Amino acid sequence: MNFSVLMSVYYKESPKFLLESIKSIINQTLLPNEIVIVQDGELTTELTEILGKYERNYPNLFKFIKLDQNVGLGPALAIGINECNNHIIARMDSDDICHPERFERQINYLNENPSIDVVGSWIGEFDQDYTEVTNVRKVPLSYQDVLNFAKTRNPLNHMTVVFRKKAVLDAGNYKPFLWNEDYYLWVRMLNQNYKIVNLGEILVYARTGSEMYKRRGGIQYLLKDISLQKEFLRMNFINRTTFYKNIIIRCFVRLLPNSLRGFVYKTLLRK
Repeated sequence: MNFSVLMSVYYKESPKFLLESIKSIINQTLLPNEIVIVQDGELTTELTEILGKYERNYPNLFKFIKLDQNVGLGPALAIGINECNNHIIARMDSDDICHPERFERQINYLNENPSIDVVGSWIGEFDQDYTEVTNVRKVPLSYQDVLNFAKTRNPLNHMTVVFRKKAVLDAGNYKPFLWNEDYYLWVRMLNQNYKIVNLGEILVYARTGSEMYKRRGGIQYLLKDISLQKEFLRMNFINRTTFYKNIIIRCFVRLLPNSLRGFVYKTLLRK
């Protein structure tokens, strides 16, 4: 089955990490026939050179969408989805690494389960070397467990998802919701009875560290959390009791010092 890989790149990306990410895509046991990369605003010289090399060496595989200004992840992915020519799209982040059999396992799963609209997986988190996994973010596997889990936390690891393009577009595509574009999309899909599952294995290796935990804290992040929970309440996806519970937990996590928040993520929110 033909499928597309969708990635967004912006100027703060690491050239080394981007190179490793792309290599992990083109060294799969099942190769995509299209890799769509959205250049979200002007890039650094180093990033441009890396993308230019792949454009020259794989002219029939890579498709580049160049945006004049940085619009953010959600809008960039929304544009990218419309530019994908295949019915199946696999997401990938520009600083993570795919397991060599990732696409083969997920694409085969969608082929064998036509009622499923989105399939994700667990991630192995690492600091420097992806072969030295420090934590595993396990997410629920079955549709019902995903639905229940989504009422309190994001039920998918965004960089692992493979989805049917039509289902995502019918649900409204990615919409601007800073730091929560993917979670907002999954909940809208679940609220419209689209079927989402995860495979219980590590298919993507994701970089972590103190900077990641720092990005997930602070008053601005908390305010975005509250806005999202209000939207879930408005949609009747959660009830008022769950709303208040979610807000209390997020207040605690977001306002912790960075080192303590890292401890919470590593010990309470990971395996």
